[in-house]
Amino acid sequence: MTDQFPVFEIKTLDYSRQNIIQQRIDSKTKPPGSLGVLEALASRIALIQSRREASAPEQITINRPVMLVFAADHGVARHPVSIAPQAVTEQMVMNFLANGAAINCFCQANDILLNVVDAGVLNAIESDDPRLLSARIAAGTGDFSVEPAMSLQQLADALAAGARIAQQQVDAGSNVLAFGEMGIGNTSSAAALLALVEDLPVTEAVGKGTGINDEQLALKQSLVQQAVARVRAEYPQLCAEDALMEAGGFEIAQMVGAMLAGAEQGVTLLIDGFIVSMAALMAVRLEPSCRDYMVFAHQSEEQAHKAVLRALGARPLLDLGLRLGEGTGAALAMPLLRAACAFYNDMATFESAGVTV
Repeated sequence: MTDQFPVFEIKTLDYSRQNIIQQRIDSKTKPPGSLGVLEALASRIALIQSRREASAPEQITINRPVMLVFAADHGVARHPVSIAPQAVTEQMVMNFLANGAAINCFCQANDILLNVVDAGVLNAIESDDPRLLSARIAAGTGDFSVEPAMSLQQLADALAAGARIAQQQVDAGSNVLAFGEMGIGNTSSAAALLALVEDLPVTEAVGKGTGINDEQLALKQSLVQQAVARVRAEYPQLCAEDALMEAGGFEIAQMVGAMLAGAEQGVTLLIDGFIVSMAALMAVRLEPSCRDYMVFAHQSEEQAHKAVLRALGARPLLDLGLRLGEGTGAALAMPLLRAACAFYNDMATFESAGVTV
């Protein structure tokens, strides 16, 4: 760690308020626990939002929810580790801006603002669309199988850029930040990070991503294994910063910075699938208290996502067989956050309804 890195002061949530929140939930006209995961979700949102109040909140709200899709390219994608060529990262960013992707449909359907961040796509995205945020670190990372993905300064810059973007959204009124990503090759990066920080066998960390064949899977595993062996030989005591520098992506590092800044500001962080969850795990490794602010949207089909969720002690809201990325699972989970707020705020209590049990 150097003084180049942004410093985050994240408050641990005040769990002494948990009983008051739970009493409010249990006073509703329903058997205790009968709304299942929605009750835990309402409790989490209330606990997060209680940070800004003197006591447990009587009302919880979803204000200006925003989806931040971070996009960048990866040096490892010079190898055929994906079903798509590297050019697809740029093409998909343009598709986001043209409202043609799944994430556009789901954000529109669920009243979520969308911003797309160029964190380091090979070719700078040219558009005057206000939804495009340029935070380029470089034209893609290095090939982590043979060299560091980024320099220490680039990592510091990426963390700071993500933090600025999150702060801007909070300043604009958002109290829910949802995260998505786009980057050909980024499941390879996430898998390498997982193998490094969780000491997981590469065969368990590496999956088929968006649907590669067995030959591509073998190559992907081999490249990640090379990276893991190289990094472990260089860092007998590996820290989260080292792992991100050696095997991360610019979009992953910027999501880490954005999550840490969002937690610092006391907003809810809505976490998508494997790659976003891996960014969340790296954020927790840097600042464990940020875990308090995270809600996990879904469990993806990528085999290693379960391992990441276990490492985070996370119970995802949905399991829909998704493996697209883009933040699609997070967008689909947003109605559940709204439903949790609705029953917490508006459902009658036994006393107000005159119901005796």
